[in-house]
Amino acid sequence: MSCKTLALLSLTALLLIACGEEATPASDADPAGTAAAASDEPAQADTGQEPFVIGALDSLTGVGESYGIPFSQSKLIAVEEINAAGGINGRPLKLIVEDSKCTSADAITAYKRLTDVEGIKIILGATCSGATLGVAPLAEQDGVVLFSASSTSPDISDAGDYIFRTAINSLKVGADIGNTMWADENRTVGTITEATDYAEGARRSAVTQFEKLGGVVVAAESYPTDAIDFRTQLTKLLNADPDAVLVAVQGEVSGGTIIKQVRELGYEGPIYSEVVPTGSNALDIAGEAATGLKAVVPNPDLETDIGRDFLASFNARYGVAPWPWFQGSAYDGVYIAAECLRQTNDDQDAAGFRDCLYSLTWSGAIGDGYRFDANGDVVGVSHVVIEVLPVAERTEENLGYRVLGAPAAP
Repeated sequence: MSCKTLALLSLTALLLIACGEEATPASDADPAGTAAAASDEPAQADTGQEPFVIGALDSLTGVGESYGIPFSQSKLIAVEEINAAGGINGRPLKLIVEDSKCTSADAITAYKRLTDVEGIKIILGATCSGATLGVAPLAEQDGVVLFSASSTSPDISDAGDYIFRTAINSLKVGADIGNTMWADENRTVGTITEATDYAEGARRSAVTQFEKLGGVVVAAESYPTDAIDFRTQLTKLLNADPDAVLVAVQGEVSGGTIIKQVRELGYEGPIYSEVVPTGSNALDIAGEAATGLKAVVPNPDLETDIGRDFLASFNARYGVAPWPWFQGSAYDGVYIAAECLRQTNDDQDAAGFRDCLYSLTWSGAIGDGYRFDANGDVVGVSHVVIEVLPVAERTEENLGYRVLGAPAAP
């Protein structure tokens, strides 16, 4: 069995399995399973004390699987490191991972397992904005901290006093996309958007900024998550003869397919996107059609020592990190949780944990000296513009693109 193996137990439990070892199935005593990192060292500090227990909502299956699994792996690396270093105040950290499947309904089911069955008060997640927004009202009502590394929807800013994220608000993503399209001398745009909170939030904020600068949206198409062919929507969009096309999606498969099909329909102009269509699966599907695609993303070049060390650890175990910044964000989230548990010394003190987050300034994998504002949004991290390379120039190391620099100013 490979070190890269992931076993999904009872559709919810994520175990990273060490080489040569067999998976231990979830039992009646541990129905959800415990997230344990693969290593020659035990995943929990051998202190003889009860662990601090927190939860995670990760998209281990479904439309967000291609990024949810690496995010979860990144969290588990952090758990392993913390426990190998002696734990938190001499106690180990235990992470219970549930599959939120990138949907509101599944996230709610997973949330209830963590809170009602496991009694957890601190949850890292969810992976996807729709899942986070589905769970947020329950978390706010229950006094449970929800802390996401990757949910960017603008609506999360108003989700409640217990809701935090290291992910950058899509209002900023969209503004940077709008500025970039305008700076490239596009004056009209056609948009195609997956009908999810994340994709619609990115599209809405990009269009708002583009129109503020004087741009015009000449066509706007959308599609459901289960769609597999986009030629009808793309034909309508191209009939409006836009200067540029903006693609906002939740899943890599649809993102790659849209880019491939819009080129097949004869469009030769510029394409812009958020981060999802730049994933390896999307680029494999799109092939040469993705060459020249520009996207606004959090900086994939982790520039801190912590970030570089994390990527080295991840790369040694699993191969090149496919989503460096977001994986660093997930990794940082565990260390931030450990710091607030160190301060409160109580995994049931959600209010104390919340107050810790509000007062915290953190230096980690994704940046130095970042913090959280009054809405629980991260402050102190930023985006870059990337451009997808020709197929012949794409490698695992460059992830298929090059960094152009900071987004254009308005």
